[in-house]
Amino acid sequence: MSERLAIDGGTPVHSGPWFSVFHGSEEFAGEEKEAVLRVLAKKRVFRFLQAGAEDSEAARLEDAYRDFVGRQFALAVNGGTSALVSAVVGAGVGPGDEVIVPAYTYIATPAAVLAARAIPLICEVDSSLNLDPADLERKITPYTKAVIPVHMRGVPARMDEIMGVARRHGLLVVEDVAQANGGMYRGRMLGSIGDIGCFSLQQYKVITAGEGGMVVTDEDRFYQRCLMQHDSAVRFWRGGGGIPSFPGENYRLSELSAALALAQFGKMPSILQRLRATKARIVSQLEGVPGIQLQDVPDPEGDCGVALIFFCPSADLAKRFSAVLKAEGIPNGTVYDNTIPDRHIYRNWDYVLAKRGATPVNCPWSCGAYKGKVEYSEDMCPQSLGYLGRAVLVGLSQQMTPTHADLVVAGIRKVAEGLLR
Repeated sequence: MSERLAIDGGTPVHSGPWFSVFHGSEEFAGEEKEAVLRVLAKKRVFRFLQAGAEDSEAARLEDAYRDFVGRQFALAVNGGTSALVSAVVGAGVGPGDEVIVPAYTYIATPAAVLAARAIPLICEVDSSLNLDPADLERKITPYTKAVIPVHMRGVPARMDEIMGVARRHGLLVVEDVAQANGGMYRGRMLGSIGDIGCFSLQQYKVITAGEGGMVVTDEDRFYQRCLMQHDSAVRFWRGGGGIPSFPGENYRLSELSAALALAQFGKMPSILQRLRATKARIVSQLEGVPGIQLQDVPDPEGDCGVALIFFCPSADLAKRFSAVLKAEGIPNGTVYDNTIPDRHIYRNWDYVLAKRGATPVNCPWSCGAYKGKVEYSEDMCPQSLGYLGRAVLVGLSQQMTPTHADLVVAGIRKVAEGLLR
């Protein structure tokens, strides 16, 4: 006989407080304080001052990422969205071009395409909840110039298959690594596989500076263009480059943010090691549990381990499972619920689906450069909505002990037995 569920009056698996949804900021300590005070003591918060340029915190952060990811060039910027915009423009994407993005990613991904005055095409995700390589190939048109695979919730996308499709069709690949800082795919660092990689240092990420980002590439041409996009006056600070200048914006990273990010960077290996150990312990005990299907992870060893996701037989059962699991004292949520306008799901990208620009001209859809035809609808990616609707997510923390991991397992097993048997 199954144990009585807490929602029906039984004893919860766990009671009391749980863990923060943040990772990097939970590690704030003396190193971060010392880093920020070091910048204040120097009285040099703008990275491009000539005096002291050899000791720039932003330049040191770029060096760290260049070595860590294994790319020739790195550019620090003030946000993950800024990194994406710089990368898309840096790759030469612009008016008249299409860029394929997955149906499950933060709205910043298609917004970066629109900022470059290009057209986002929305592609299905598969059981990894990342871009589906088969649908990627179906979505390509004569106007498609690039694709942005996104490593959602720390899980690496199917990069071998995606790169194969991209190379067959001559597409540029911009990796969105915002949610998978430090992740890997078959021995390669995420961000090192595509033509350009983009990272975020926003508070919800593995490490954080509150806001911040990084662009990495091996192509000097892309790097020079990213520089110009991230700073409209970069030729004044840097000079040269050999590429005609064009009007950029201001995505420069401050020295204060860079110093904070550097202090966090040193803690990333420890954070990831603990997260991965916790997730591996949970997954090993949930494989084969009747009624649930674990998320397909293309490379479990490269997974950052920030979240556990599993699928229920139906969307209604996922909602019910989530509510019952919460009653057991295990915080969680469904990945997709129509009552919550989650901006990670294409159906809630209001201005994209409406083809609404910043002015009534509605550029880039209606400003003349685009010769193709794209139509959006709320139901255009049924496969994605199917997977997302059946998905339940349990956020993981590096502060969880093996005991806490086992509580998650006990809660899921108890609910599955009581609800899905």
